[in-house]
Amino acid sequence: DVLSRRVLPVVWVVLVAGRYLDVTAPGLYGREFNLYWDSQHLGAVTAMLARAVPAWLIALAAASLLALVSVIYLLSRVAFGWLGASIASSGPRRVMGAAAAVLVLAASAQHVAAWPANLPAFADPVTPAYVRQARFVLGMLGPGSLRPALGASPDFAGDLGGLKGADVLLVFVESYGAVTYETSAIADGLVAGRADLAAAVADTGREVVTAYVDSPTFGGSSWLAHLSLISGVEVRDQYAYTSLMASGRETMITNFARRGYRTVALMPGMRQAWPEGAFYRFDQIYGHDLLEYKGPQFGWWSIPDQYALAKIDAVERARAAEARSPLFIVFPTSTTHAPFGPVAPYQPDWARVLTAEPFEPADAERALAATPNLIDLRPSYVRAMAYEYTTIAGYLREHARDDMVLIAIGDHQPPAAVSGRGASWSVPVHVFGRRGQVIDRLIDQRFRPGLEPLRPSIGPMHALVPMLLQAFGTIGSSDN
Repeated sequence: DVLSRRVLPVVWVVLVAGRYLDVTAPGLYGREFNLYWDSQHLGAVTAMLARAVPAWLIALAAASLLALVSVIYLLSRVAFGWLGASIASSGPRRVMGAAAAVLVLAASAQHVAAWPANLPAFADPVTPAYVRQARFVLGMLGPGSLRPALGASPDFAGDLGGLKGADVLLVFVESYGAVTYETSAIADGLVAGRADLAAAVADTGREVVTAYVDSPTFGGSSWLAHLSLISGVEVRDQYAYTSLMASGRETMITNFARRGYRTVALMPGMRQAWPEGAFYRFDQIYGHDLLEYKGPQFGWWSIPDQYALAKIDAVERARAAEARSPLFIVFPTSTTHAPFGPVAPYQPDWARVLTAEPFEPADAERALAATPNLIDLRPSYVRAMAYEYTTIAGYLREHARDDMVLIAIGDHQPPAAVSGRGASWSVPVHVFGRRGQVIDRLIDQRFRPGLEPLRPSIGPMHALVPMLLQAFGTIGSSDN
């Protein structure tokens, strides 16, 4: 009686929860939920939603979840109680045994033979999902032999002479995926923003070359893409990430530092301690608090990307190039992070962005009122991406005579709720600069002029590193 009325209903609720996560997570994020790693970020996600979603909606969702779990538990308790009472009699026991045998045989047949399309299919068992979760935990906490083998690092022996001391900005555009070009419902809303960016390139006498690369992640876990590109080693999961962090390997950051560059992390979305920063060895990390933003708070991320760029100009790039070391700046954007809003208005006067009133009150009020629709995130995503194009275009115009090299790369596709299930893992990468060695060498590496990437991708994201190093090196030096 204790087994059927207390233990088995709890087990059933756990199985139902596992089935829900196994089916829903890929539909929302395009990837499997990792119980060990993703659960550690639930607090931050909850805090983000608390800022972006009305409190009554969060309370309603929590109450609905609690009610649903209670109903599943009570129904399963009644069902298991009835089942336990029924099998005490031989007649019902034989009928249920025969029915169970037929269902087991039918389910087995579905997995070993073609299943007729007109017959309902059995759901995949949920226990393998829990086995995978156990493997995830063992991979992190188990013996070292279970840890992943890391790929080789690229050759960082070459110099950076091809840059001629120009600043380099590596901008990870959050959730910037191939869907911005290949899904018409999204691409059509970005025509104007992309045209403005192309005009800014032409107006400032620059060139831009573009390609697709394949991200190691989809819909989230941006840090895997960031580390893959910065290290030149493929990082597809948290186990590889942790192992690489413990390795002390050289990265693009240490390479630039060794060549006389000052290395800076511009991280407006970083609100808490960041122990991983010790691995990267940046000379300076500008997190949320250090950026000292005093304007309107735009959602959980609060700091508009335009402000972050204006601030890094004020504190790092404002001095004449001959009076300081060249800069290598890594900037993961936050405006295009889910839930993609509210999006700040673009301010043509970049100096005003740094003041306590960066926008006209009516413009700010209108922007803050455009909150994301959590049922349909595509319109919010398009607004955020259009803002990103406009911001990069404005930054290029602000530095019309600057010889900087700006690399803008998507870290991953937006979640499947935006991109759709089954979307590719490809992301665009653009390199902006003056026509010369860097641009020419990238064209030799299958980049193409302009903002429009073409299929196929030029390879996985980490394979982009030796291409960049080769383009940045002195002609005639080691080709990395």
